[in-house]
Amino acid sequence: MQMSGAQMVCEAIIAEGVKTVFGYPGGAIMHVYDEVYKQEGFEHILNRHEQASVHAADGYARATGEVGVAMVTSGPGFTNAVTGLATAYMDSIPLVVISGQVPSHLIGTDGFQEIDAVGISRPCTKHNFLVRSLEELPRVLKEAFYIARSGRAGPVLVDIPKDITVEIGDYVYPDEVDLPSYKPTYKGNTRQIEKAVEAIKASKKPLLYLGGGVVLSNAYELVRTLAKKTQIPVVETLMARGVMGDKNPLLLGMLGMHGNYSSNMAMSETDLVISFGARFDDRVTGKLSEFAKYAKIIHVDIDAANIGKIVAVDYPIVGDITKVIEVMLPLLDGIDTDRFEAWRSILARYEALHPLSYVDSDEVIKPQWAIERIGELVGVDAIITSDVGQHQMWAAQHYPFDRPRQWINSGGLGTMGFGFPAALGAKKAFPDKIVINVTGDGSILMNMQELVTAAEYKIPVINLILNNHFLGMVRQWQTFFYEKRYSETDLSFQPNWKALAEACGGIGYDVKTKAEFDFAIKDAIAQDKVCFMNVIVNRFEDVLPMVPSGGALFNMMLPQTTKDEEA
Repeated sequence: MQMSGAQMVCEAIIAEGVKTVFGYPGGAIMHVYDEVYKQEGFEHILNRHEQASVHAADGYARATGEVGVAMVTSGPGFTNAVTGLATAYMDSIPLVVISGQVPSHLIGTDGFQEIDAVGISRPCTKHNFLVRSLEELPRVLKEAFYIARSGRAGPVLVDIPKDITVEIGDYVYPDEVDLPSYKPTYKGNTRQIEKAVEAIKASKKPLLYLGGGVVLSNAYELVRTLAKKTQIPVVETLMARGVMGDKNPLLLGMLGMHGNYSSNMAMSETDLVISFGARFDDRVTGKLSEFAKYAKIIHVDIDAANIGKIVAVDYPIVGDITKVIEVMLPLLDGIDTDRFEAWRSILARYEALHPLSYVDSDEVIKPQWAIERIGELVGVDAIITSDVGQHQMWAAQHYPFDRPRQWINSGGLGTMGFGFPAALGAKKAFPDKIVINVTGDGSILMNMQELVTAAEYKIPVINLILNNHFLGMVRQWQTFFYEKRYSETDLSFQPNWKALAEACGGIGYDVKTKAEFDFAIKDAIAQDKVCFMNVIVNRFEDVLPMVPSGGALFNMMLPQTTKDEEA
């Protein structure tokens, strides 16, 4: 078939089964957008900022497990998209971002809106391409989707000069990809798996440590089966919330800087860490010399570079979690689960000693109560996205996540402004689900222009703004470690959130009481419009437990039985 490069881009997107594309046009990608106008194979959502386009594609990918797609133009269009690429890269999210580039003959001349997209994106993409000819364009597009979704997933950039998008040539989209230098390992080494199982059977205090790779591998049912079969206690990272389900009796809770007391103590006292799809992030390990210091470590990960990168590993297994557990399960037949009973009893006492707690109030809304309340009102029916800060940690701690892909947040990069556009992507993927973005009065300002996007395309996401008139997490650190010098964190000057939402075509609510909170949530769902819920919460509430940066997991700052409020 004879067609232009711009047509090839659209045809490839359709061939890959993509239903929704997010983006923002400009000069260098104008020919592609002309073809977007003509085609009927996918829907295009015009975000109001390129960063939001990539975050929306990211949210779509996290919610579905499919490849998210965004399109941007050259120069500032691309540089605006870099934060989205880095966010997806840190959390291993499959994206294909297509960027326009100046015409081939202008590359290297500092032409108008020229930027070295390949050079800039190299540290924050799984792979990137600068298309050199029309003949290679179909192959490059096919490879981009394959690389994005295979192995350890990640974002891939395809940078296309403008002259190639208008050139006419033969279009043959490949059926398969052959990349001799890129062969992901899916099947784990059988002998290593057997050794790991022997270690499990010999241990007395084993602990399952689940990371975001379990979600990416769609392995949660197998992980639940493994836990039930062995009766081994489980901890989840921030990225793995929902894998076990909130009511699972083997789940201790979240691990790490703001993890449960029982989870952190379990990691401190275990004799065998069984890690699936986790990368031993510094927010999880705390002080490395004290992390799981009495334990042997089994590390299962699809990316060999992750294994042994942070901690020494005794049983390394490179492979897809699903395939590894499928081999493990029959080897664990007849395991003596009674040998772990004493260990489970110790952890139950830790949970009883210091459960997740806060002091509620009838006078002011506590943010923890707000999270728990939305869990009671919408629970398993909702997808929860978040921005970054205290609200993110409260959501991770207190929401009753029932399944993976129900919790969508920026873990590795910690990107303020991620939550709202990610919620748009999740809602486009699952229009029948309630989608709530838990955010703060600092984060929501980062991409608030997406109110217009949501209103135009009738994407009714609820933005739950836990408003403490601070950059809350920074303020918390300033309270604990900087003698209450609140340098540039006071956000007392604020917009009229309700009026702002309404000015952009949405609806707004000002919430100061629990009764107003219930009304606002229920009314927002019924109204079926994008909304801002401005919830005034206790201003000096802290996220606890907390492990100070660089501290050992067992040295936690814990909630008090009574809360001394700041004057």
